Amino acid sequence: MSVQLPMGISERLARHRLTRCTSTLKELREDLRVTREHFEVMRDDATDAELRAIVSETPSAEAINRESQGHFVAIQRHLAHLEARIAEFENEQDVLLDTLTRLGRPQS
Repeated sequence: MSVQLPMGISERLARHRLTRCTSTLKELREDLRVTREHFEVMRDDATDAELRAIVSETPSAEAINRESQGHFVAIQRHLAHLEARIAEFENEQDVLLDTLTRLGRPQS
């Protein structure tokens, strides 16, 4: 069942959603930028901790390595989540732009 909205309402609704989508994309991209910086640092830390654990062969070094690896895996997941969310919002943005283009054309 499709609801026919009064003239102009569909366009205003699409513009509002597009504005909200654009704002969210901006925030997600900034979060992605910061997360990528953290990712680089955590990757280096995880590599160093792994090397220390191999060289020292102590329980404390191994515990630090496990903890470091856990943080690295968590930030990898967060990075993947952000990339997926950005892709979703970019797709929504494309759909909304297509909708606005279609609504701006005279109906034949």
